[in-house]
Formats: sequence, C-alpha cells, structure tokens
Amino acid sequence: MNKNLLSIAAFLLISISIFAQKPQKLTSNQIYEKVQKLNFLGTALYIAAHPDDENTRLISYLSNHVKARTGYLSLTRGDGGQNLIGPEIRELLGVIRTQELLAARSVDGGEQMFTRANDFGFSKHPDETLEIWNKDEVLSDVVWAIRTFKPDVIINRFDHRTPGTTHGHHTSSAMLSVAAFDIAKDSLKYNDQLKYTDTWQPKRLFYNTSSRAFKSAAAFNEAAKDLTSFDIGEYYALKGLSNNEIASIASSQHLSQGFGRLTTRGSQKEYVEFLKGDSLKVKSDIFSGINTTWNRIEDGGAIGKILYDVEANFDFVNPSKHLPKLMLAYSMIKNLEDNHWKTIKEKQIKEVIEACAGLYLEASANSSSGTPNSKIDVNFEVLNRSDVNIQLTSIIADLDNKEIFKGFNLTKNKKFTFKEKITLKTNDYTDPYWLRKDASLGMYTVDNQELIGLPETPSITKITYKLIINFVPITITKNIVRRYSERDKGEIYEPFEVLPEVSTKLLDKVIIFSDNSPKKIKVEVSAGANYINGNVRLEAPENWVVSPKEINFNIPLKGDKQIIEFTVTPTENESEGKLKVIANSKGKDYTKQFVEINYNHIPKQAVLLNSEAKVVRLNIKKEGDYIGYIKGAGDVVPESLRQIGYKVELINPAEINDKNLHKYDAIVLGVRAYNVVDELKFKQKFLLDYVEKGGNMVVQYNTNRNVDVGAPYPLKLSRDRVTDEHAEVLILAEENTLMNFPNKITNKDFNGWVQERGLYFPVFWHEAYVPVLSMHDKGENMKLGSLLIAKYGKGNYIYTGLSFFRELPAGVSGAYKIFANMLSVGKEIESK
Repeated sequence: MNKNLLSIAAFLLISISIFAQKPQKLTSNQIYEKVQKLNFLGTALYIAAHPDDENTRLISYLSNHVKARTGYLSLTRGDGGQNLIGPEIRELLGVIRTQELLAARSVDGGEQMFTRANDFGFSKHPDETLEIWNKDEVLSDVVWAIRTFKPDVIINRFDHRTPGTTHGHHTSSAMLSVAAFDIAKDSLKYNDQLKYTDTWQPKRLFYNTSSRAFKSAAAFNEAAKDLTSFDIGEYYALKGLSNNEIASIASSQHLSQGFGRLTTRGSQKEYVEFLKGDSLKVKSDIFSGINTTWNRIEDGGAIGKILYDVEANFDFVNPSKHLPKLMLAYSMIKNLEDNHWKTIKEKQIKEVIEACAGLYLEASANSSSGTPNSKIDVNFEVLNRSDVNIQLTSIIADLDNKEIFKGFNLTKNKKFTFKEKITLKTNDYTDPYWLRKDASLGMYTVDNQELIGLPETPSITKITYKLIINFVPITITKNIVRRYSERDKGEIYEPFEVLPEVSTKLLDKVIIFSDNSPKKIKVEVSAGANYINGNVRLEAPENWVVSPKEINFNIPLKGDKQIIEFTVTPTENESEGKLKVIANSKGKDYTKQFVEINYNHIPKQAVLLNSEAKVVRLNIKKEGDYIGYIKGAGDVVPESLRQIGYKVELINPAEINDKNLHKYDAIVLGVRAYNVVDELKFKQKFLLDYVEKGGNMVVQYNTNRNVDVGAPYPLKLSRDRVTDEHAEVLILAEENTLMNFPNKITNKDFNGWVQERGLYFPVFWHEAYVPVLSMHDKGENMKLGSLLIAKYGKGNYIYTGLSFFRELPAGVSGAYKIFANMLSVGKEIESK
C-alpha cells in the first residue's frame, strides 16, 4: 500500500471539502498526525492586523512540523478592503474574509481569533489608527487573547519600531502585542477578564522579519547571523506535500483579495528576531527550554506514557486497535486539574477516538433554517465502522435540553437512522455576533466578554451524542446541518441557521431624489416560516411623507416573498436621512434584512442587517442619458448611476468592436477593470477610437501592479492615496468643465465622504492632462492626481482615483454631482 499516494488524495479531498462545506473525514495518516499533535503541549500565537497578513508558511510550519497548537490573531476582519469576487463591501466583506481565514486555517492547521477593531481602511500612521480604534479596548482584546489562548511564544508579523513606514494598522498590531506581552500577567490590568480566565505570561516574543526590512542584502546577511531561522520548505511524507505547498493552498483561500496563486515547494528560509522574554536555549528552536511534553502538567506523565506508545506503534491499517488505550487516556484527561490543558486535550483526543472508530454521527434538518421556538424535523444517522464495542445510550438537543434515550448497540457497519422533532427554544439568531449592535468607525460593539475574539457565532443548534466506547462513557457533540443533493452538483452540506419569521429588504440601499417628485419605493417581505402575515410600515426622516402608512402582507409558504410598494415624497430642499422598514407579525416588530452570502470556497453565511436605506434629496443636473459600463471588481456603481436617472448598459468586453460604442453618451470603466479584465488590452484601440471621435470615457482607479490602463497619453500610477475622508480638497482647475457643468462643484461637495478620498493616484502624467483637484493627508505633500482630464481628438478621457465605489453606495451627495459632471463632459455646447 502506498501511503503517500493515499495521503495526497486525502489532502486534496479535505481541500475540496472546504469548498463543498462537508464534514472532515480523516484517513489513518491524518489520525496519526493528530496523535502527534495530541502529544505536543506547546502553543504559538501569530499576531497581525488583517486577513491575508498572516504568514501561512510559518503558521503551517509550527502546526505541521513542530506540532504546536498555533493560532492567528487578526486584529480586524478586513472590512475596509476591496472585493474582487462580488459586490460585498464593509461589514459583509468582513464576513467573507472571516470565513476565508477559517478556510486557510483548515488547510494550514492553525486556529483563528480576532479583536473588536474595525478595519476602517488604509491608515498611514499608528497614531491615526489608535485614535480611530479605541486603543484601550483593542489592547484589552489582545490581552484577552493571550490570557485565553495562553501561548508560550508570540510572533509579530510587523515591526513595532517603525511607525509611519507601513500601514498604520500593521504597526499598531505589533505595538499592541508588545504591550500586551507584559500586561497579560498583571492581575490589576483588565481584571474583569479574570472572572473567565487567568493571567498569563508568555515565555518569548519574536518579530517575523525578512530581507525586506533591511536596506541592503549585505545588511540583512549580517543581521541574519543573530536571527532564528527555519526551513519552511520541509517535506511531509504523510501528506505528500511540502510545507510551502500547504502554505500556498492556505493563502489561496483569500480569493476576495485576489490571492489565488501557484503552489511552491523546495527549501525556503523564514526568520524571526527575538524581542523579549526568556533567552533561547537552542537558537534554532523557539520552544527550547519550554517543557512541551505531558510532564508539563500535574498527572500528565501517566497519560503521556500511554499516548507516546500509541504514537510509536501506530497501526495505519487498523487504527481502531488503539481505542482501548485511547479511552483509558481519555478517562485520565477528564480528571486533570489543569482546566486549560484538560479542555484542549479532551477536544483533541475525542477527534482521534471518533476517527479511529470510524464513527459517523450526523444530525441533518429537512431545511437549512428554522425560527425561534419552532419545531424542526431532524434526521439522524449513526454508524460504527470498527470492531470495537460501542453503544449509543441517548442524544441531547442542547436548545431544549431534551434527552432522548436510544440504547443502540452499534454493531460494525450497521447504520442506524431515526428522526426526531427538536424544539428551537431560543430567541437568538445565528447571525454574526459582532454585527448585532451598531459599530463605530473604529470598533465593533460586543458586550459579552466570552464572545470577544471568537471567529464566528457559536452554533446554538447542537446535538450531544452520549456513547459508551470500550465500556467508557464519552460524549461527542455535532452541529445540526442540512445535507441534501442536487443532480448537477451532488451532495451538499449547509449550516443550519436560526432566522427571523419575517425579514424585509428595500430593493435599493440608497435612494436619490433629484427633485421633489414622489417615488415608488418597493419593499420585499420574506417569510421564514409557513403562514406568515402582518403589516409593514416605513419610518421616514422629518418632513418626508410616506403613503400609505402601512400595508398588509400574507405569505403562505416559507421562503416565499411578497413585494409591496409605498410612495415616498421628499422635502422641497436638499436633505438626507434613513428610511427604515418595520414589519409587524403576531404583535412583534421585525426590523432586519436577511442577507445570504454564498460562494463555493466558504460555507454559506446568514447575515442580519438593519432593514433601511439612505434617502437623499439632491438638486442634481445631468446631460446625456445612455451610459456604457465595463464592470471591474466588486463594482456596484452602475446601480448608483441608475438612481439618478441614467440608463446604464453593461458592456461585455469580448463584444467590443469599432461599430458598437458610438451609441453611448459616455463609457465608464469600473474599479480595477484593467487589473481583472484581461480582454481590455485587446479592446483598448476601440475604446480610444470612441474617444477620438467625440466620446467621453471615465476610467476609475486601478492598482499599480504591472498594469497598463491604455491611456491616450502617458501616465504612471502610484500607491499615492489620501486616507483621511475629511482631508481638505483644493479645486485647482476652477474654470474646468468638470467643476462647473452641469453642477457647480464647491468645497462643501467633499463633506460627508466615507473611509477615504481616493487611492492609487497617478504620480506622473503627460502635459495633455489637466489636474483638477489637490488633496493630502496630514503631514504629506499635495497629491494632484486624483482627477485628471485630457482632450483626445474630439472627445475627453478622464482618469480618477477618487473612491466613487465607496461614496456612491454610501449616498454621498457631492460624489454624485462630480460623477454626473464627468459623464456630462462634452455636452456643454449641446445644452446651449
């Protein structure tokens, strides 16, 4: 039997299961590796700022080679980034990136944690970062992570000594880690945490440095003599993969950030610099001098004697032969006085026991969701695929604390199936816990200390199986899932969610009124159960009028929807506010919109947001009506343009030719279009020909990573950006049509912007371009490249790094006026 070939296939199956959301089913190779990890009692914590900041090579090395329990603390969930795979931004992007991190940890073997810090976008200095974040609260969360995870060693991704040289979030993560290293042991600091955990002092703190941190190769080579290094190209024969291959697969889970990449293999060095703590006993071993054996804990020696023997004599053909010893060790672990290690090792050994027995335990609901206090049908499947004597005595549904006695003798390979009705005795939903209360720009609000740091909301729909294995009682807990099949997809697993009976959705999240005429506003009402009825009303800003006051709905089937329509009349003058939806059914108000996020590489997510929209009464003028739009990455600008009356047609780049562009009043290229749409390089000649013959083309920002935006005259992109959304803006070209037609642009049109002014501005450009605006962050030179316009033939070419992709969906009035002016360029004469 070729165990290497089997392990390669098994690893690929596990990778695929991440995408398919299927439960993990371990091969004997993987069981053996779990036994190895069971016998290592050391912990490492890696700390950085964002999803995709983590060094998956080092996390994988520590988890798979050293066998350490390895965690990654990401201070934020990456809410402020861009999205290359869909339209979700801000908190919804944070949900996606959270799951991408969990997918990455499923590959590299690590665990995942967070703080309450909100990723508010790029920051140029930790002073700004820690001013917008609540520094004390984020520091307390880092201390909490250290006290609960109890790492022996901590490794910072970034250098705390170089403020202002990189992203402010990056440096802040390192600064807070350095501070927390000492604070975590102090019982007088953040002592409210000590109701739930104990103080902790890590042994060592490191910085994960590299040659990029040095001015020259010679300087790095000299410094490397004092650094600790690892060969993270280690080959794992049990997996049939190198460590850096695993790391590449883990990193590739960050698809929303465009991190899909080729795998790498072969010898590769990684370096860490010792910062503080106990000096290394062995330079090459960050755990040297730390007892990582079972003798570390009281009464652990006897357990270790049993489990080291299992590891040394592991039977890859019949791992169930080890169950008697495993059950004995399990009984001893249950009696440990060290609650920290008892919790960790009990969880680990249960996974080994379940896999060795070939146990299959499943609780599958008939649908993917239920509502609070409703009853659901759950289909159970129980199977023992070993020769070991196993009994299922009972099952307990955690929500209703109902024990159902079974008394099954699970004979080898005989499948037991049965159905039970479970009551969802809860008033809670299974939505992301950090989104349940309104957040500030820099912080999420989480009041429950025990939730802080968790990657996702703990499942409230659990089933506990009470078993007897080899005459030893043991409990194994599983989440209720939904398992079903589709003919074109095969078997599908989905999480089971508890959701509201009624959810609502305004079909537009920003509604622009360009005059005082009323608009028909549609509300979608969705039923989370059968036979739902009630009424819906809209709560509008002061002096706005809604008619009628309420509308009844009646939806007989779960999952069905009903569209109802209100008439909303805005104020005479410019104003803005929120339009809120309130549905009432059976005397209870429902104010949430249900958002489903469903991508192949992460489990399906259920998110509940406030059901509301921003409404803006805006005096805006425009010329031209028919806009051609080439979508970029995560781009919802077309929907925003339709709000102010444009007819927007999405252009398929493959279909562009010399005859089908002239019909448009303007053509807009979406954010990062040249980064993500390869076809454009073949179609640029047609786009420029359109401009030369009198057309108007607007190109939104692209990153500066080896991209040619095909401009008619040379321009060079940079990483220049203005991150302060309140930064002063100077209008350089006051007489330029962009600032005057058809809307007069003044400084007040730059009020109320969100997250940033713009990014990836051009830094050099041909004299044909006219820079229209100037802006800068505090302490920096003026940036002139945010908005450039050039005459080309009879038409106009506009390049802008202003962040319209954020401002328009946020309903920023001035951004709409500027965009309308960009689309109206060249129409001045026609309007006269």
